[in-house]
Order: sequence, then C-alpha cells, then structure tokens
Amino acid sequence: MLKKFIKNIALIIFLNLLIKPFWILGIDRSVQNTLGAEEYGFYYAIFNFSFLLNILLDFGITNFNNKNIAQNNHLLRKHLSNIIVLKLLLAMVYLTITLVVAFIINYSFDHIILLLICAFNQFLISFVLYLRSNLSGLHLFKVDSMISVLDRLIMIMVCSILLWGGLPIQFNVKWFVYSQTFAYSITALITLIIVFRKAKSKFLKLSWNFPFSLMIIKKSFPFAILVLLMTFYNRIDTVMMERILPDGAVQSGIYASAYRLLDATNMIAYLFAVLLLPLFSKMLKHKESVEELVKLAFTFLFIGAVVIAIGCSFYSTELMTLMYKDHISASAHVFGYLMFCFIPISTSYVFGTLLTANGNLKYLNIMAACGMLLNITLNLILIPRYFATGSAIASLTTQFLTSLAQIVIVQRVFKFKVNYKFLSVLLLFVIGVVLINYASKLLHYNWMINFVIMTAACFIYANVIRLLNLKAILNIVKNG
Repeated sequence: MLKKFIKNIALIIFLNLLIKPFWILGIDRSVQNTLGAEEYGFYYAIFNFSFLLNILLDFGITNFNNKNIAQNNHLLRKHLSNIIVLKLLLAMVYLTITLVVAFIINYSFDHIILLLICAFNQFLISFVLYLRSNLSGLHLFKVDSMISVLDRLIMIMVCSILLWGGLPIQFNVKWFVYSQTFAYSITALITLIIVFRKAKSKFLKLSWNFPFSLMIIKKSFPFAILVLLMTFYNRIDTVMMERILPDGAVQSGIYASAYRLLDATNMIAYLFAVLLLPLFSKMLKHKESVEELVKLAFTFLFIGAVVIAIGCSFYSTELMTLMYKDHISASAHVFGYLMFCFIPISTSYVFGTLLTANGNLKYLNIMAACGMLLNITLNLILIPRYFATGSAIASLTTQFLTSLAQIVIVQRVFKFKVNYKFLSVLLLFVIGVVLINYASKLLHYNWMINFVIMTAACFIYANVIRLLNLKAILNIVKNG
C-alpha cells in the first residue's frame, strides 16, 4: 500500500502542478483583474453561497460509494443506475432549498440569475466526483488523476479564447461561469462513458430502487451532516461579508484574491484524501495497520504545508503585487493569515479521512459543529471591525482547533503511541523554515530567485534532519 500510495500521489501532484498553476496564476487571476474586485467579489460570494448547501447534491453518497466499491468491486454495476437517479432527485431538492434561502436573505434578480448557473455547476461537479469515486474505489488512480485535471484543462482553453482571442465580446462574469458549465459538462460526459465501460454497461438504463436509496441515505446521513457543518465554517465567510458590510462585494473580492493560492494548494492536499480514503478503507477491512501510511502521508503534507504557509507569509506583498493590480496591501495582509490555514487543512485531510474510513463520524460531527459555531461567532465579531482580515483570523483559529481535535480523536481511537522524537523533528523543521525564510529575504537577488532558493533549501533541510527520507521513499517505490 505504501508503494501504491507514493506512485499514485506522485502522478496526481505532477498532473496538478502541470495544469492548475496556469489556471490559478494565468486564467483565474486574469479574470479577477479584468472584472475588478467588486464584480469578482460579487461572483465569489454567490459561488460560495451555492457551495453552502452542496451536500444536498450528494448527501455523502460519493464518500459511501468510494469506501463501498473499494471493499466490494463487484457492486459497481449493481449500484450505478440507482445512484445516478438518486443524485438527480437530490439535485432538485438542492435547487429548491437554495432558491428559497436566497429569497429569504433578500437576494436581488441579478443574484438569483448568477446563482442558478452556479448551482447547476455545483451539480455537475458533484456528479463528476461521484463518477470518480467509482474509479478510485476500483483503485484506477491513474485514470482518476487524468479526470481530476480535465475540467481545468478545458476551462483554460475556453477562457484563453474569451480573454485573449480577440472576440467581439465584452468579457463579464457570466461568460466566466458559462465556460465552467461547458468544461464540467464535457468532463462529466467523458467520465460517465469511462465508468460505464468499467461497469460493462453498453447504455444508460435508469432505474430507481427506493429501499436501496433510503439505505444509502441512512448510511450516508452522518457523513452528510459532517460535510454540511464543515462547508459552513469553510465557505460562509464571504457570504457574511457580502451581507454585513456596506462594501461587502469589494471585501469579498479582496478575500478571494488572498484565498486563491490557498485554494490552489488545497486542491492538491484534497487529492491526498481522495487517494487515502479507499486505501484506508481496504486496509481497515483486512485489519492491516495504518500507522505507517498515516505517518508517511502526514509527513508529505506537513512538509509542503509548512514551506508554503511560512514562505507565502514572508513573501505576501510580492506575491500579491505579482498577481493583482488593485488592493495589494489589503490582499497581502489577509493572505498572510490565510496561508497558515493550509497547515491544519492538510492535517485534517489525513486524520479526518482516517476517521471517516473507520466510521467514527459521531466524533467528527461534534468537532465540526463546534467549529461551525466558533467560526460564525468569530466572523460576527471580527468582520465589522477588521473586514476581510477579521474573517481570515476567524478561519485560521477555527482550522487549527478543529485539526487539533482530529489528531486527539485519532490518537485515542487507534491507540497510536505518541512519538516524541518525531514531534521534536517537526518542531525543528518549522523553526528551520522560519530561519531560512529570514535568510532568503536578506539575499540581494530578485525576490523570485530568493523564493526558489528558500524553497529548495527547506526541502534539503527536511532531508538533512531526516524528516524527508528520499532514500527510504525510493526504496519503497522500487521494492514495495
């Protein structure tokens, strides 16, 4: 399992580093610079609102399916048609409730129109994720890796034509969401064809088994609650800003500018969870020890998260100046806080995924409920006083406390021994990364060269203190 994990996570990271940086730094950044902070902030708040009730589209089905197919491959063909119908029904429920809530909080006509498009995109994303759960459940990680970047690749091509193709159109936020709709639709169609081939089905014959659907919803309900709670404390910030502050759309735009790189790095960390869930599920079913895989995955993510978080904090102004034209100082300030969220988020993708695979959703739901209440309370207190920065502080506080809670739960459930030597090496690494960043800022080169030198030095330092053992990793890849 260690060999499979390393090989496939290397492929996933390679593909995402090949495609997604150009999306983040080239397309998405250009879209915001073209639209301006206010119009993009308006879109970003609507997008996050459409995301809040996203779990109604899935209700934990994807997670249940990933774990179930990983343990019982033969069930793919039997369950596929029923689950597709169930997801279509859930899409109707999601759209209805989302629109009702939008009217309650007094969204305007322009809000509603954009929300409808974003809501449809959320359905397409959810549908693709369900289809991909079948691929990862079958351990077809290479195919799943290709699909994971396909939508971004299509969007890069479409948005490049719209932005720089010399078309006689005025680029606006609707063209941006239409391009997303096109990309997600093509990706969903291709993934559906692949899944049907793996299920040995020649055509789509829809059928719905109510008892089966009810069984899935009952089994998935605890996970659905978990995702709903976590979504609220991860996505409600910009919605609250847009509603609370007089210049809420502008502040949401500033927050979105700062959040963009966190979102990009978070995509890669999320892929660890996608890969780890079926691996953990299969190992736990066969009563294999997961301790080494947990340590390996956590070490990989922790090293990358610390280097990125601390590095981006030291170079926050330079990075925001490189990416944007307006609100540089405000964005850099928010960015400095937000990037530290990457450390607890990465931690959660390992320990939270392990608890999910083991079925410890009661503990996770209690943790997430406390996190949501804390985040909303902090946002209500800090947003009126500190605007986007206040929301960033609220997010950072919530993420660190909830990730710490997950570590404690895992230690108690799995009885892992506390490895004080390993913890001391982690602390030594953090201190070293801070000192390396201080030193890099003193170099008399262009800041980009300093940043590259800093990054390389941090990974060399990780290998020197034996936190990142390249020789051992290569041995696992070669010999298993």
